[in-house]
Amino acid sequence: MPALQSNDLVVTFGSLRALDGLTLTAESGQVTALLGPNGAGKTTFIRCCTGLARPASGTLTILGGEPGSAAVLPKIGLMPQSTGAWSGVRAGELLRYLARLYADPQPVDDLIALLGIGAFEATPYRRLSGGQQQAVNLAGALVGRPALVFLDEPTAGLDPRARRLTWDVVRSLRDSDVAVLLTTHDMAEAAELADRVHIIDHGAVRASGTAEELAVDGSLEDAYLRYTSGEPR
Repeated sequence: MPALQSNDLVVTFGSLRALDGLTLTAESGQVTALLGPNGAGKTTFIRCCTGLARPASGTLTILGGEPGSAAVLPKIGLMPQSTGAWSGVRAGELLRYLARLYADPQPVDDLIALLGIGAFEATPYRRLSGGQQQAVNLAGALVGRPALVFLDEPTAGLDPRARRLTWDVVRSLRDSDVAVLLTTHDMAEAAELADRVHIIDHGAVRASGTAEELAVDGSLEDAYLRYTSGEPR
């Protein structure tokens, strides 16, 4: 069974169909990339997968269970684009608090060392730079030893060194048989990391394949432009 399986998923906000029959899977030991313009439905889909949004119709299975259920939540990790709820807490305190929520967490000191957080672990989250916040967000997603990780634009705003470090972490997750689903606007990142790419527009998958398959008639960026309209909804 795939780590994640979505069939004909529909999510509506008033008259807007944020997801319009979205169907895709994500496998353990693979990186699955979602490409699409802003407003295509990528973040809404992740919210459904983590139980933060409810579909109007369709089916969605996460690690064999129901999104947001007590059986599933401890097995997933989420790295959001941003979070305001953590603004006042110090980076190290936050990670140690999150670790206490899990039965068998990653050693927090190891994560701090891996992601270079030590120099600012005593700094309140709101005072961190964007890249530093991204490192803490990534550590928070990994602290519970998840079987499925959602990374929402994990390298947005990072410098090249931090971006390469994040890529190395994603590869190590895949090598550990973790399922990784990431959203990105970086075509090079998708081509470098993804085992499977889904191009999403207007709430549905418009094309799927490996980066090489999608780029057969040009580049991955060419495929992206071919299968997305760029028109707002």
